[in-house]
Order: sequence, then C-alpha cells, then structure tokens
Amino acid sequence: MADISLRIEGRAGRATLTRPAALNALSYEMCKALDAALVAWAADPAVALVVIDAEGERAFCAGGDIAELYAEGLRGNAAYGQAFWRDEYRMNARIGAYPKPVISLVQGFCMGGGVGVACHASHRIAGETAQIAMPECAIGLVPDVGGSALLARGPGHLGRYLGLTGARMGPGDAIYAGFADHFVPQADWPALIARLCASGDVAAVAEAALPPPAAPLPALQAQIDHHFAAANLPLLRASLAAEDSAFARDTLKALDRGAPLALATSLAMQQILGPAPDLRAALELEYRVTHRAQAATDFLEGIRAMVIDKDRRPRWQHPGTPEEVAALLAPLGPETLTFTE
Repeated sequence: MADISLRIEGRAGRATLTRPAALNALSYEMCKALDAALVAWAADPAVALVVIDAEGERAFCAGGDIAELYAEGLRGNAAYGQAFWRDEYRMNARIGAYPKPVISLVQGFCMGGGVGVACHASHRIAGETAQIAMPECAIGLVPDVGGSALLARGPGHLGRYLGLTGARMGPGDAIYAGFADHFVPQADWPALIARLCASGDVAAVAEAALPPPAAPLPALQAQIDHHFAAANLPLLRASLAAEDSAFARDTLKALDRGAPLALATSLAMQQILGPAPDLRAALELEYRVTHRAQAATDFLEGIRAMVIDKDRRPRWQHPGTPEEVAALLAPLGPETLTFTE
C-alpha cells in the first residue's frame, strides 16, 4: 500500500513508513499491513531480521491516525476505534515477542502509535533528532500501545512523570528511560541498514553505536521520585506547589495541559502495573480504557481541541474522580483483549 513499503532486501524484512507529509501517522490499514508482513517474515527462513524505519526528516511516526478515529467517533462508530486499537495492540505485542531481531531507527517525532511500532523492538536506535514521547493525556487518552509498560519499567518514578506530562526525550534521555537502546548518527544509517540486509547479523547495530548525547533527565530523577511518589493527583499537585523551583512550576504547567480523567487514570495504571510489567498485561489494561474512550472519556474533545480545530482550549467534562477511574479500569468481560486472531 502507498503509506507503508514492505519488502525483503537480502536477509532482512524491510518495513518503511512512507507517509512523511502526515508525519507518518499510523492508519488502521498501515497497522494491518505491517502485522501481516511480520507474520509472514517470522515463518520465512530467508528472513534473518526485520528493519523498521520511516521516510522524511520530521518524524518516524507522530502517532496513530487520530483524525480517522475522530471522524468515526463523531459518527457514533465506536466499533471502528475498538477494532483499530485491538489489532494495533496485537501488532505491538507481536513486535515485543518477535522470534527474530527487530531493529527500529527513530528520527524526529516518535509519539503514541509510533512508540508502539519502534520501542518494543529488540534493537532500538535513536538518531540525533529523535523526540520520543507519550503525550496522550493532552488529548484525553492514556499512554497506550504498550507505552504504559515501557513507562512502568523506567527508573524510579520517571515513567509516571513522562506519562503524565508528555515530556519529550532526545536520544540520551530515551536510552536512560528505556525507550531506546543505542545512539547511531543518522548519517550512518544507510550503511548500517545495507550491512544488516547483506549479512542478516544484528551485531552490526552495537558496532555502529556511539555514546549518546547528554541527557537532562538523570539530573531530575531525585525531584521526580520525590513528587511522583504521590498516591494520587491532588497529592502530586500539592507536592509540586510546595516547591519553589523551575522544575515544579514547569511540571505543574504540563499537568494543567492534560485531561483530569486521563491524568488520574494514567497514574492509577502505573500503580497497578508495578516496576516490571508484562507487555501483554499492560496492553490488556490499556484496552480497558481505549475500548471505552469514545463514550466515557474526553478523548474526542481532546482531539477536537488539539488536532481538528487546534484552538488548544479543550473543555474537559470528566473531573477524574476515583469512581470514574475505577469504571474505566474495570475488566471488560467478553470484550477483553486477547492475543489470538
């Protein structure tokens, strides 16, 4: 299909997102095509490894195609989004458990659905322009596509901070937080990809890696751990408000951009998952929220304000009470996400 190129080059299965004008936003059709290719390559003895990259300088993938989800949601077609998320999460799980090495190369924006494609790979390369983030709270959703698991595995309470604020990570911070493994300058990527395709040997990745650029997050870890240990959102805000620092002020501003229900639910999810969650368990928990998102959250209003009308003035309707959070995270029964097609 036009928006993703799937082919075999030498010993490598090659997947390239080819939608740079839309920041390589991941559509449902792209998701299904990538998943089908992964299934085929897993069974193909000629394919030794998989390489995933993207065209354009601005973005690896800025997220899922939420304009598509918004249009269907306005029509009352919640089933479209539910099917999209279900199949996307199965694809994320497939990458995370893939029987062959998967190498992802991230430049520019990598957010939301892009994280789900790139950051569950076995060998994750960040270039110098990489800006990796989970900004879903700003559109009334929670970090998903398995991002909740990546966040929970981060050092200390860093994942809570990244998930609630949507803070962007350059290559050094992404490696520190566990969203990437290696830094390779983007000028070196063509030669690395050619070597991977020719040899089928993933050892080429570590051999090409260089020390990453300086990362600001480690210096903030103590402050993050102090404040984000809070049991709930009101206590977190109170802790930040009591500290007279640029970090506390900037973090409060970032929290103010998020939907209250999304923030409260994201914090609760991190508490439920603990420090070493299984990817499938995290995806199943996320699906409880996204399955209900169009009817029971501020998701559609968040997309309207941030993506469609771009007035950046969302009118949040859900205060994020403990009862609302519990309802969103309740088991789905027969609609529970499973990983069998």
